[in-house]
Amino acid sequence: MFILIAGPYRSGTNDDPEKISENVRLMEAFALPIFRMGHIPVLGEWFALPLVHLAGSKRIGDEPFNEIFHPIAERLLEKCDAVLRVGGPSQGADMMIEIARKRGLKVFRTLDEIPPAK
Repeated sequence: MFILIAGPYRSGTNDDPEKISENVRLMEAFALPIFRMGHIPVLGEWFALPLVHLAGSKRIGDEPFNEIFHPIAERLLEKCDAVLRVGGPSQGADMMIEIARKRGLKVFRTLDEIPPAK
């Protein structure tokens, strides 16, 4: 399965770069275990952040950031089979879960719920 890992990015950080980095590290901590289960893990941040930079974003929440950040995760969901929701409160991650459910994708809350690839 192609599994989007969704969790807080800005939530609870007051846009503090170190706290945001901690949120990304938390999501990334699930990537290797998912890969070792035989699946392909992906974070929207892996695609969005380089594009946000290329688009000329100067700060989180500016026009180039908003043009790319959540929309790219939504586009990724078109290619995904499932979502793993991790971490604490996050409107963006919850939005990804809502979209995933509407598309009939599997939604996992823990690694233990993810079956190994066949």
